[in-house]
Amino acid sequence: MPQTSQSDGLPVPQRYGAILAIALGITVAVLDGAIANVALPTIARELHASPAESIWIVNAYQLAIIVSLLSLSFLGDILGYRRIYQAGLVLFACTSLLCALSTSLEMLTFARVLQGFGGAALMSVNTALIRIIYPQRFLGRGMGINSLIVAVSTAAGPTVAAAVLSVASWKWLFLINVPVCLAALYLALRFLPDNTQKTQEQRFDIPSAIMNALTFGLMISALSGFSQGQSGKLVLAELVALVIVGFLFIRRQLKMPVPLLPVDLLRIPIFSLSLGTSVCSFCAQMLAMVSLPFFLQTVLHRGEVATGLLLTPWPLATMVMAPIAGRLIERYHSGLLGAIGLAMFATGLYSLALLPDSPTDLNIIWRMALCGAGFGLFQSPNNHTIISSAPRHRSGGASGMLGTSRLLGQSSGAALVALMFNLFGEHGTHASLLLAGSFSTLAAVVSALRITQPKAAA
Repeated sequence: MPQTSQSDGLPVPQRYGAILAIALGITVAVLDGAIANVALPTIARELHASPAESIWIVNAYQLAIIVSLLSLSFLGDILGYRRIYQAGLVLFACTSLLCALSTSLEMLTFARVLQGFGGAALMSVNTALIRIIYPQRFLGRGMGINSLIVAVSTAAGPTVAAAVLSVASWKWLFLINVPVCLAALYLALRFLPDNTQKTQEQRFDIPSAIMNALTFGLMISALSGFSQGQSGKLVLAELVALVIVGFLFIRRQLKMPVPLLPVDLLRIPIFSLSLGTSVCSFCAQMLAMVSLPFFLQTVLHRGEVATGLLLTPWPLATMVMAPIAGRLIERYHSGLLGAIGLAMFATGLYSLALLPDSPTDLNIIWRMALCGAGFGLFQSPNNHTIISSAPRHRSGGASGMLGTSRLLGQSSGAALVALMFNLFGEHGTHASLLLAGSFSTLAAVVSALRITQPKAAA
């Protein structure tokens, strides 16, 4: 196991192996959040399930991640980020195999829940590991690479799924994870460093973990139920339960010296502002990502292949911009970079919503590229600030909050798309894009508020 100074990072050969281990694990974890969407009709048909029932294949994975992310990041602070990450890889590989071998919807849903716990273990500590892999002065570059992986994996999910389904069964969507996880595990065992600076006073609190799971589970369930027009009484009951459990959960966290939900870190202004920026921006991203395929096909009358190609400039622009932003953070304030990037993102979203009736492909392409470039410029510096503004021994908690803010934003965005479609019918795509622009504008304002805060200390 490599040893490293807590501030100087790993030497270069080991650093590359360690970051590759992170990249492979996060790619499969993020990709599996989106990759199953495209295969749902096929899976539902083969497993004799209704379309409504098949949605649980997606929901089970996302829900398992969001209810366990903070608990696993807290365990990372206690047991070591390396151990949690390696356990996540083993669990993800085994449960991916179980998903592929599933013969019923119930079996597949159960396997997806377990796979979600594996994905949560990977997501909960990945940025905390990057903090000890990279020297402090180059941390922005590591965050740039991580942001690039997350952004491209999220955007490329449908394309990868379509490519796999064109040549193989849906089971291969899960089987391909196994060799990738094994390769990542080999690299993790060989190159990943341990966090030697652990806090002795930290103890895992089981009641807090249960209340954390209930709080976030009820929040997502109530939001999804409201957007999809479920029974008002059921949604109201979930909201009441959420308020009660959430109140007791936060009160318990305020009394703990090192809380599972790091409410003490929220007292750091630049940390809390960066989290708010993250939630709003990922809500905007998901509003756009879910509504744009419908917009291109039903409003602009593009075919499926053309839709895929016209969406491609977004992740490509993010791929170019994220590493550049990771270097810019070494010289410029993250609040400024985030505000500029999110303003570009909002401009791109508004311009897509205001496209003429029969736009040329070039008119669509530059708008997609502007969205991707703006998001890439924002994400790396924002992630860097969230991690580096927390004390080093609390990197796991900061990493968990970063992942939670992303998932909360994405879940809210997906629910809001459904709400826009229910409220505005055929104009729901326009409404979703305008709402996405509004959230991005709000995120830009919140990001700009950070400029008055000092840059995160080393």
